[in-house]
Amino acid sequence: MKVDILAIGVHPDDVELCCSGTILKHIADGYKVGILDLTRGELGTRGTPEIRAAEAAEGARIMGVEFRNNIGLADGFFDISEASMLPIIEFVRYCQPDIVLANAIKDRHPDHGRASALVEQACFLAGLHRIETYHEGVLQVRWRPKAIYHYIQDFQLTPDLIVDITAHMDKKMEAILAFRSQFYDPNSPEPSSPISGKEFLNYVKSVSSTMGRRIGATYGEGFNVMRPIGVDDLVQLG
Repeated sequence: MKVDILAIGVHPDDVELCCSGTILKHIADGYKVGILDLTRGELGTRGTPEIRAAEAAEGARIMGVEFRNNIGLADGFFDISEASMLPIIEFVRYCQPDIVLANAIKDRHPDHGRASALVEQACFLAGLHRIETYHEGVLQVRWRPKAIYHYIQDFQLTPDLIVDITAHMDKKMEAILAFRSQFYDPNSPEPSSPISGKEFLNYVKSVSSTMGRRIGATYGEGFNVMRPIGVDDLVQLG
């Protein structure tokens, strides 16, 4: 199934927290979007992998994506290796995205920056025809996305571009709240985490508000790039 955009997150809920507004905007504009989670988030302070899987499915339903898959790398312990890259290469070749959204280049959680580098390398290698991968016994053709945009997470990095998500902010928050095990619940017996406090969801909205203000919008989501963005028409840029 070919998609226009493949959003990749190392943990279930990374995509909802950081780029779901962008996903919703592009789906509304007629583009096809899919999601690939790299781990089950099994080291998370709250919930279980099974609960996270159900929450991820609900988040996908709310956003209206074409599919959501999980390749089951080891949360916290995956490395940048052939074994970790091959499933990503296979998936990129399977859904042939033009654009990939990936974890932050640098962040508080070490998985985020490591996943960022892992995805960059896997997407490059997916374009090499001498690397053979198969889907349902059929040799895949090589495929390299046109661009990779890294969403901004806990560290407030300076964005290289910002997407206006004003019309989709409420739906973004609905998608985030699909992960009920992870966020504020005064009746939860589980230990607190950096994202389980009452103030965290207000923080998410304030970050989107700050991003939006920088481009004259109410809400926005910022992205970084590893290579310059090529443009044909300066006048069309906002």
